Amino acid sequence: MELANVSRTYGQGEATVFALRNVSLRVLSGEFVSIVGPSGSGKSTMLGLLGCLDVPTSGTITVCGKEITALGDAERTAVRGRTIGFVFQQFHLIPHLDAAGNVETALLYRGYKPAERRDRALTALQQVGLLPRADHRPVQLSGGEQQRVALARALVTEPRILLGDEPTGALDTKNAAMVMELFANLRSPERAVILVTHDPGVAAAADRKISMLDGEIVADERKAVV
Repeated sequence: MELANVSRTYGQGEATVFALRNVSLRVLSGEFVSIVGPSGSGKSTMLGLLGCLDVPTSGTITVCGKEITALGDAERTAVRGRTIGFVFQQFHLIPHLDAAGNVETALLYRGYKPAERRDRALTALQQVGLLPRADHRPVQLSGGEQQRVALARALVTEPRILLGDEPTGALDTKNAAMVMELFANLRSPERAVILVTHDPGVAAAADRKISMLDGEIVADERKAVV
């Protein structure tokens, strides 16, 4: 994924506000990246652009070799569905579905037969260590387990980019550490993991930390290879 000289403004004339200002960023497959900064730094705007939920006012965004800046909503949605998996702070699970059923929702309208959807959902739950809880509804799961179901739902489409928005914000310290370990293990030569967070501990767990302030990238730090 690459952002080249990207700006995002709101308003017009003297009321114009720069949410992002001439940001350039390249994330390669296999990278584990955190994006940090105080409120108002541009993290949320960056998240919308990285997730193909929004387009910049100027500059270009390329996802897996395809420039998405000039695409319409339907085309951007198709790119997003093929390449990006989302995990949010809130779990957004459907109460009346069990864990496997919640994961399967990401595969609806993709042409899979029901049996294949279920097999893929169970495989994703196994990846996050929740296969024994596949038949449990959200109310029967702890907060950490619910977030792992949400993570399995993001994984089941086999995304090239796994994007987390404060994914540990609703968890206690123990469950947050478990979820972070899962994120670290889910990057691969074919997949990048990008987490937007305000938590210094989460940011420190990544191999690369992007710091934002006033709509700009002010630091891009990588861990030293030991």
